[in-house]
Amino acid sequence: MKFHEHNQEQIIPALKVLGEPNRLRILYGLGLECRPVTDIINATGLAQTNVSFHLRVLREAGFVRAERRGAFIYYCLADPELLRILHDLMRWLDARQTPVAGLSDQSSHPADPKSALAETEEV
Repeated sequence: MKFHEHNQEQIIPALKVLGEPNRLRILYGLGLECRPVTDIINATGLAQTNVSFHLRVLREAGFVRAERRGAFIYYCLADPELLRILHDLMRWLDARQTPVAGLSDQSSHPADPKSALAETEEV
């Protein structure tokens, strides 16, 4: 499989969006359900303005969608397959013998996608 320039134009911006720890926390906080902003705030521990900012970025990138339900706006994963892709990436990284530079010092960080996935799976 060749990696063409048009592939770069899609994947690089997507990885930049997903590479921000708070956005991963939000995605894992959503899990497979649609949730109002207050639930996302409670699940992630982030401030409302921070959550709103990152939700806008995730929505504009096509990773989440917003649904109005009465007076509330609920956010959902645009495609639940995204959680499986992130989980598969973490399994692949865990299976590697050579650590990815910069990951070893972040393994206990609260925004660690692996710990966020564990929290999502427990719910």
